[in-house]
Amino acid sequence: MARSARQSKILELISVKEIETQDELARELKNANFDITQATISRDIKELGLTKILTNSGRYKYAIVGSDEQQISNKFVSIFREAVISVKSVLNIVVIKTLKGLGSSVCSFVDKLNLNELIGAVNGDDTVMLIFPSASFASDSVTTLSDMLG
Repeated sequence: MARSARQSKILELISVKEIETQDELARELKNANFDITQATISRDIKELGLTKILTNSGRYKYAIVGSDEQQISNKFVSIFREAVISVKSVLNIVVIKTLKGLGSSVCSFVDKLNLNELIGAVNGDDTVMLIFPSASFASDSVTTLSDMLG
């Protein structure tokens, strides 16, 4: 669980902050109570397939870059499985309950899945809400997400 939780936190951090160096990432992880080494961070960056991209401010930052056709990495599916507690739908809304602090990571992953007719996704600390145009699309998505959970 520690590696999956740490890698989920890395994905969350890079989605909300412009992290340019491994030192910055290590500092942020230590602030989040993860005891890590430089080698571990390098390995996580490689496993997650992170690359540096140029931001509008002229700095570089870590990001997940890939085409829509690119297959979702098994690593992301593993993190999803570790982080999600439940997936339920109510009418046209799907609610995903996650472990505390992993809502953002799960939401980012779900966005990359390109679920059929997903209108939008929002997250809190431990909850993700997906909005669909109808209850049938929401139900189909619950089936898809539940299948990923195993």
